[in-house]
Amino acid sequence: MRFASLGSGSRGNATLIETDRTRLLLDCGFPAKELEKRLSAFNIAIDSLDGILVTHEHQDHVRGVGVLARRFGLPVWLTHGTLRCRRLGHMPDVRIIHGHQASFVVGDLTVTAYPVPHDAREPVQFVFETSAARFGVLTDVGVITPHIIRMLSNCTALLLECNHDREMLANGPYPLSLQRRVGGALGHLSNCQAAQLLKLVAHAGLKCLVVGHVSEKNNTPSLARAALVTAVPEIEERLTLTCQDRPSEWFEG
Repeated sequence: MRFASLGSGSRGNATLIETDRTRLLLDCGFPAKELEKRLSAFNIAIDSLDGILVTHEHQDHVRGVGVLARRFGLPVWLTHGTLRCRRLGHMPDVRIIHGHQASFVVGDLTVTAYPVPHDAREPVQFVFETSAARFGVLTDVGVITPHIIRMLSNCTALLLECNHDREMLANGPYPLSLQRRVGGALGHLSNCQAAQLLKLVAHAGLKCLVVGHVSEKNNTPSLARAALVTAVPEIEERLTLTCQDRPSEWFEG
């Protein structure tokens, strides 16, 4: 299994996950033409995707989902709460999931959805597994729960949100109401929160840590990296940050 970020941040999020037999898109917060451009960096066509999984209904995660589903006949896995937002329009193949169900299989990938606290109708995040790898994703979450820790404890690769630095958020351009939303229990992870989680789930078998959803206004890559490396010094050589404006390299799950 391998994965790549097609872009991560408040202006759009999408992650590509593939094996020899399966190719999935996790979220699509970019217009269809922009997604096509970003996939072309990997010589991948949209019609080669086996489907889209959706974490929640915020525009930076679903902007292109409905168009792609209709244009290419792609199945879309999402929760009932996310579907009820009615932002996606008609989709020809909807697969309803929820955060407390058993794992399900897509091709040769085993997928587990799990619930997270965020200001959306029914948000979930995902873990992807093969016989040799376990890739966990955690973004768009306000606080760390015991269930989140359990879900991410045995991952071989992890995509982890470091959205904001608390001091930059408090002294930045956002109005107080938005500061409270971002930094609240249904908001986004700070560098400090992400570092605390990493201390709980890091292990020798975690081969790859990819940092995502870094705020362009309330954080810097260097602050995010420093927080994580301070918490778990041995992770430094296995740590990579994503970018909002361009795709990442491939990462091995």
